[in-house]
Amino acid sequence: MIPKLFQIGPVSVYSYGLMLGISFIVASYILSKEFKRKKLNENIAVNITFIALIGGLLGSKLLYIIEEWSSFSKMPFSKIFSSDVFFSPQGLTWYGGFILATLLIYIYMKSKKIPFLKVCDATSPSLAIGYGIARIGCHLSGDGDYGIPVSQFASWVPWGTNYSKGVLPPSAAFRGTSIAEKFGGVVPDNTLCHPTPVYEFILGLIIFYILWRYRKIFMIDGHLFFLYLILSGLSRLMIEFIRINPRILFGLSEAQLISIVCIIIGFYFFYKPPRFAGPNENKR
Repeated sequence: MIPKLFQIGPVSVYSYGLMLGISFIVASYILSKEFKRKKLNENIAVNITFIALIGGLLGSKLLYIIEEWSSFSKMPFSKIFSSDVFFSPQGLTWYGGFILATLLIYIYMKSKKIPFLKVCDATSPSLAIGYGIARIGCHLSGDGDYGIPVSQFASWVPWGTNYSKGVLPPSAAFRGTSIAEKFGGVVPDNTLCHPTPVYEFILGLIIFYILWRYRKIFMIDGHLFFLYLILSGLSRLMIEFIRINPRILFGLSEAQLISIVCIIIGFYFFYKPPRFAGPNENKR
């Protein structure tokens, strides 16, 4: 693991921050191409990227604070929203960012009188590839997004990864869990774990390929976005089974429950488009 890549004078370059930046650059480039193909204002694509960046970071941090409110409630209010806590790179929850960014983009599209679902279709491939690239940052930093020890699932997995040099090594990531009990209370830092961020990167590429291939085929605005909700929801639902997030209902994690909601919404509106969904006039 390489949390800190290099340093130029007083400026440190961290792997997660670098990959997050690259993910937004790639996603913004693809989004601009799709806006051009759909004959939409490319300047608005830049604004959407900015809104997604701000809304994504704020939303992901807000959901994390809500999840960990039992800990944050003990802090002074000013401390919670200080730069050390609120703007730190740790504790970013993807679905929180996705929900808030989507809401803000919806409001922005309404103000510009641009069909929201047409924009959603344009952003779908970008979301898939951007998410995948950002997960490589999680892998390189070893921030605790990795999976359970391979010995707990299938000891023959040859790509089990050592996260001992990560930001959150196994001894800390698994502290207080049933997995730690199986190791006598503390999971050794050199324990090989499933590199779930890499799995998500691969799944992100696959989802991007599917969306990119079908982006010119669907006849109704929103179809591509609802397909994205189905595929990304299924991807996260599966990955969570070998991750260490706490289970909160029916043996499922929060991310899995939200994934199921996304899958249901995706399937429902894919086969029964909203009344305001217009025809896709830019199939070719």
